[in-house]
Amino acid sequence: MHSHSAARSSTTSTVAATTTSTGAPPVVTTTTAAPPAKLEVGDNGPAVLALQQRLSTLGYWLGTPDGSFGDSTEQAVYAIQKAAGISRDGIVGPMTQWVLAAGVLPHPRSTSGYVIEVDLQDDLVMFVNGGKLQYVLNTSTGGGYTYTDDGVTAVAETPTGVFHIYRQVDGMVTDSLGQLWRPRFFEGGFAIHGDSYVPPYPVSHGCVRVSNEAIDWIWDQNLAPIGTEVWVY
Repeated sequence: MHSHSAARSSTTSTVAATTTSTGAPPVVTTTTAAPPAKLEVGDNGPAVLALQQRLSTLGYWLGTPDGSFGDSTEQAVYAIQKAAGISRDGIVGPMTQWVLAAGVLPHPRSTSGYVIEVDLQDDLVMFVNGGKLQYVLNTSTGGGYTYTDDGVTAVAETPTGVFHIYRQVDGMVTDSLGQLWRPRFFEGGFAIHGDSYVPPYPVSHGCVRVSNEAIDWIWDQNLAPIGTEVWVY
């Protein structure tokens, strides 16, 4: 630990030494040594790869780290920002960098068995096994607004309680309220499903939205088989 921090504190001399010994252009070496002030969608390179690897290690799913800051990486950044209670902007600035370094995680409630937890307070989906957090996803749940469907007025709320996945459809389900990609239903017409629009705040009619990439991964890994317990709180 000590020697590592010592190396970091003498970045300038290290850079100079590296330049001399390898013959690399000084400007390139200096750029690599300085961490970017912020990372956001559209960025590419080693700093993004390091960000993705850190998020993945913590359990914030984003697919395979590839050095390209796309939608799945933004979703993972939303998730850690929610867990930390900081601004949910999807941009990795100083505060989010600190949170990443600190390894901030949400706290699941279940202590045994395999449970999918939906935390409505922070709008996060957690996959928990034996009380141990495995994966975290950003979600967008019931927006709390009033809407009318087939002449019936209702409030867009996600039901709370203990449920079980009882039905699944491997494809697009279209109903009067919209489209659900590869839904896993846990209560009536309420499902965990994929969507192309999953902002870091509640906007759904009551379903638990995750990104299309995330629901594809859930299917691929069979993370929500029929019978899986779902806690919504």
